[in-house]
Amino acid sequence: MSNIVLKEKICLLCCKIEQDFTRLFGGVVSAKFLEKWPTAFKHKTIAQSKGLHLSQDLQELIDAAESVGNDDEENDAVWDHELAGILLLLHLVPPVAQGRKRPGKMSASMAENHAVMFLKTGNSVQEHLAAIQESKQPYLLAAGPKKNTIHAYYIVLDKYAIPCMSASAVGAFELFKSHFVFGTSYNKVLHNMYTFIQTTIYEIDVGQVKETPRVAELRARLLN
Repeated sequence: MSNIVLKEKICLLCCKIEQDFTRLFGGVVSAKFLEKWPTAFKHKTIAQSKGLHLSQDLQELIDAAESVGNDDEENDAVWDHELAGILLLLHLVPPVAQGRKRPGKMSASMAENHAVMFLKTGNSVQEHLAAIQESKQPYLLAAGPKKNTIHAYYIVLDKYAIPCMSASAVGAFELFKSHFVFGTSYNKVLHNMYTFIQTTIYEIDVGQVKETPRVAELRARLLN
């Protein structure tokens, strides 16, 4: 496949996610994350996170999420305030145990790598894709000079890097929509987080989707 044809195909995929999701659920539902997360959910999520056992990783996420307009210039190992706020959900509704024997749960911090990976400026997106050895559920690839200064987001699916239309983390979380558009299941590690986003923010199939008590409890606390 020529580079021109490949770029055209990727561009079509980028448009397809938003268009097809809107076709499935309507424009009002499609816009809910962009409209509701910054105004109705982010601050409540931060407040709820402060009630958890504060590990160093969690405290750094909380600090980053609260640093609106003042992202930590010295600590380039933390995400910007938008993405940090979203990733707090992984601590509030932790990853489920994996495997038949259900060994120890994966930590929320380890689960972050299943949701988003960092690509430092100067490294090649194509080299990142070439290094993928097994098929994975969709995830975000965040490209920039450091984690709190991201210039572009990509949705990585089947060794394609689909550019997100938005350079903000909240806008880039059309990652969630890609599961419905491309018919992919949620990553098991991220299932609780995505189920929360689906039922609480997008209000899709509420009462029909199986969810853990932690997800239902968090929804009740944030909606009250």
